[in-house]
Amino acid sequence: MTEEKQTYTLTVNGQERRVTATPKTWLMDVLRDDLRLTGAKDGCTTGHCGSCMIIKDGEAVRSCLIPMKRAEGATVVTIEGLTGPDGELHPIQQAYIDQGATQCGFCTPGFIVSTKALLDKNPSPTLEEIYDGHQWNICRCTGHNAIIRAIQQAAGQAVPPLPSVKQPLKAISRPLPRPDAVDKVTGRGIYVDDLYVEGMLYGRALRSKYPHARLLKVDVSKAKALPGVVAVLTADDIPGRKDCGVHEIDWPVLCRVADKVRYVGDSVALVVAESEGIAARALESIEVEYEPLPVVTGPKEAARPDAPLLHDHVEAHTSGAHGNYLAHFHLENGDLQSGFAQADVIVEREYSTQTVEHGFIEPEAGLAVPDATGRITVYCGGQIPFSDRSQIAATLNVPEDRIRVINCLIGGGFGGKEDVSVQIHVALAAWATKRPVKMVLGRKESLMVHPKRHATIIKMKTGAKKDGALVAHEVEIWGDAGAYASLSNHVMLRATTHAAGPYEVPNVLVNTYAMYTNNVPSGAFRGFGVTQSAFAMESQMDLLAGKLGLSPLDIRRKNALAYGKKTLSGQEMTESCGLPQALELVAAEMRKHLFVAVDGDKRRAWGVACAYKNTGFGSGAYDAAGAEVEVFANGRASVRAGAAEIGQGLVGVLAQVVSEELGVPYERVDVLVSDTDLTLDGMATTASRQTYVTGNAARYASIEVRALLSQTAAEMLDAPPDSLIFADGLVRSNGHDVPLSEVVKAARREGRMPKVSYQYVAPMVKQYHHF
Repeated sequence: MTEEKQTYTLTVNGQERRVTATPKTWLMDVLRDDLRLTGAKDGCTTGHCGSCMIIKDGEAVRSCLIPMKRAEGATVVTIEGLTGPDGELHPIQQAYIDQGATQCGFCTPGFIVSTKALLDKNPSPTLEEIYDGHQWNICRCTGHNAIIRAIQQAAGQAVPPLPSVKQPLKAISRPLPRPDAVDKVTGRGIYVDDLYVEGMLYGRALRSKYPHARLLKVDVSKAKALPGVVAVLTADDIPGRKDCGVHEIDWPVLCRVADKVRYVGDSVALVVAESEGIAARALESIEVEYEPLPVVTGPKEAARPDAPLLHDHVEAHTSGAHGNYLAHFHLENGDLQSGFAQADVIVEREYSTQTVEHGFIEPEAGLAVPDATGRITVYCGGQIPFSDRSQIAATLNVPEDRIRVINCLIGGGFGGKEDVSVQIHVALAAWATKRPVKMVLGRKESLMVHPKRHATIIKMKTGAKKDGALVAHEVEIWGDAGAYASLSNHVMLRATTHAAGPYEVPNVLVNTYAMYTNNVPSGAFRGFGVTQSAFAMESQMDLLAGKLGLSPLDIRRKNALAYGKKTLSGQEMTESCGLPQALELVAAEMRKHLFVAVDGDKRRAWGVACAYKNTGFGSGAYDAAGAEVEVFANGRASVRAGAAEIGQGLVGVLAQVVSEELGVPYERVDVLVSDTDLTLDGMATTASRQTYVTGNAARYASIEVRALLSQTAAEMLDAPPDSLIFADGLVRSNGHDVPLSEVVKAARREGRMPKVSYQYVAPMVKQYHHF
């Protein structure tokens, strides 16, 4: 039975507000949906993340747990209420900016509100009291240290100074505030779920009940008949390609009758309704018949000859291997048996690593808005916006220029937003209804649907001589790819290339298998396969050290990659290899540390582990990104790039690069990212690559703009172009200067447009034949 709505009166940020809601409606929903105070974020709806924190009657509370029947007459302060009448920042907000305590920013308003409530009661809290005052807040990005410093600064306490830089440049290497920091600390920053448009509908997907089953029937007639339901879509309603995927096109947009569901996150139908509540009720009205099938629960089980086949089409291209094999990588160097014959000690052990959730605080969300011509703009938060566009266009069977993808602020990714989640569904729903459609995954649904870190089973056999020198290393890796490919091919390749860690081993054999199972798909996650191999290899190193009577530090010193040494795949280290020096610095710190091994019932010991990771795609893959830089007649500059800002700070990097090269003050550089209509493709925001590739694209575009403007400035200053200095918004030479804005105006009059697009292509890395 539906509850009747009632009128409630609250004082919100100093103003009396009257709202109509049911007694059980959450205060968070009223603040966001009715009052449009979207600074309080919905990260879980269960009180676990603290992103919805507000101050109610002087206490910091989680607004997602406060029903309206408990909010009548309350005095409420949200993040929007902390900013002054003329937009001036509260000292707490400024402290969060100063200390770099905003990354993705999704959790930031909740933290700041908790800080305000704490300091109102306790102006000088201890560290323990700071922890206690923020016990309901979670930050996935920062590690909390910057947040603690911000709270201490706001409390007037001493804060550790930032590390000094010996030779800072004009903008680079300086602690400048992020361009998006003010929006994030004030709650003005817009994430997808903060968008509301006229006539907006709400989408919900019906997920499979079974991890493996034949789909026999999907009857949506009862759901379509419900008042407020605008459309119910199945695979038959898809006008174009019915499968999607970042690389392998094997993941159904909506599962087809007579085909199979392969994990409990598979989408069977899509409901589009006037409200989220109606959409949820409509899901319950859809009648689905399944034929349950045997379930494949792990990668080794998937390899058995009698294992159920998950993808009927795969066996044809796996060279006779069982069809559950997604990929096999074989790497061999040297003479393995000869290496083991030389070994004085051999250790052999099997390791396993578990599936791991990314834990980004913002759940997946998307909003698709069709225009009068049928062109669709999709607002979302993906890590590969141009891939999102191409996959949406393929599903709708339209040219890519009929789709525009715009990233809003993104509340963390960590690899978990490289695959599409809701992007295709909202676009399909908007295409079918000719109205805007928003879809937001709940936390439980998000956990169930999106790809995770690969669970692995790793068997290692490693041989070493008496002095600790590694001579042989044999590895077998089984990776759980889950139901669909996602990025498993690439992740398991990286696990293979890093299977010996940052050590030189002359004789190696690695066999890696990525296997389809009925688990949630596995995909990109920070470390991208390297972490699993690193755990196993570092465990091997400790076992070897113990058997040889060496310290864990010394055996790593003995084998560490250094200039001139080769990785297990034969790649020679020619530059930027600082591991030996790092180990010496660690050793020096260990020697001078006042270490107490036994202290009452406590025991302490040193542990050491090493790992390394490639930057960029690597393994011979094409790796490029584009940026466009322009300088305007008012002296401002802009940089536009297709890469995604997911909290890693790319927008600040690009502003610093342009400021450095063009001498435009950092705060006068505007940054636009992730709009497929207005930016060049930056490819995937992954593998720690964007500072390098998009940063270089912005750098070289700026250099070309500077060269163009130098021609005009040289004429204005009657000076050689190579004598010009661009700094502080001026162009200088021999004691004379001219404002950059005047140079731009003159250049435009002469037909020289200070606007350059640049595509940077990273140096090609050799693809080794072993794969």
